[in-house]
Amino acid sequence: MITNPDSSFVVPYFDNGDTMLVRQWRHAWDVSSWEVPAGTGAPGEDPLETARRELAEETGLVAERYTSLGVFRGAAILAGRAHLYLAEGISESQRAPEVYEQDMEILRLPFLEALNAALDGEIHHSGTIAALSRAARTLKLL
Repeated sequence: MITNPDSSFVVPYFDNGDTMLVRQWRHAWDVSSWEVPAGTGAPGEDPLETARRELAEETGLVAERYTSLGVFRGAAILAGRAHLYLAEGISESQRAPEVYEQDMEILRLPFLEALNAALDGEIHHSGTIAALSRAARTLKLL
């Protein structure tokens, strides 16, 4: 078993039905990957605080409301849990990416376009697929 920290994944949902994805290089896969904003928690950090921090750092977005979409585990050998959130009541703020995220791209697109990319296999990141799918069900789009 690999001990790894818990993480939080956030699906921002704008009033007009858009969402936002981030793109970053994944060295283990040797590809650039579109994903929902996400990150690992600091020791003892509440997963919702991790979600808020990562959304603001990676996208410059701030949400009024967060809805838990539950928890999942990435693989049987990983000990950490992934906490999923839907973020609504979105407003824009100053983006503050970590040093290693300076080349991160952001893309605002219709939520259903992102969901279809996940369900059609264009998005490979498991946390993103799970988060978008659960958000779609919560939003009653599935």
